[in-house]
Amino acid sequence: MTFPRSSRLTLPGTAGGVQARLLALVGMPGSGKSLLAKYMEDKGFPQFRFGGITIDEVVRRGWKVTPENERIVREEIRAREGMDAYAHRALPIVRGMLEQHHSAVIDGLYSFGEYKTLRAEFGAELVLLAVICDRALRYARLGVRPERPLTPEEAERRDITEIETLEKGGPIAIADYAILNNGSKEETIAALERLLDDLSLRP
Repeated sequence: MTFPRSSRLTLPGTAGGVQARLLALVGMPGSGKSLLAKYMEDKGFPQFRFGGITIDEVVRRGWKVTPENERIVREEIRAREGMDAYAHRALPIVRGMLEQHHSAVIDGLYSFGEYKTLRAEFGAELVLLAVICDRALRYARLGVRPERPLTPEEAERRDITEIETLEKGGPIAIADYAILNNGSKEETIAALERLLDDLSLRP
């Protein structure tokens, strides 16, 4: 099921006649952002994954890729470069994607500062899609994912950290659209397809 979350859009995917081109996926861990991002990547949409910045830095330091090491790096980068650090790092790459493609995807926008930086750069071309899922179901999914699984206790600590230190609630709250991901993958993908059609988004 897809819900519009904003009256700013005078028509689906437009604000003052500007065509949406950049879809940013926001949501808590385990909500299903990666499912939608992978589906869109397979359809040919170029994407930039904010989490890739974290993984690359963890590896560069010679550390093991673990939830704790990822947390340390995320917080250090933002403490050193500001809450919109990841958006600034992503800007030249995203601009390049949009020069070569009709649309692009950002997987895993975190902070409200990042949202404000991207909104200032792309204006109404940027659309936020919140992926929503019941907390218990998110934790169950995080516990069985093949890469970096989390216990319920670890998942809850990550939720709290991301809300308190990374401003993650802001972009979710202000999202233009939301997809409820409590059902099957097929149902969620079908909701995404309807939204892509409404927004006229294509690779």
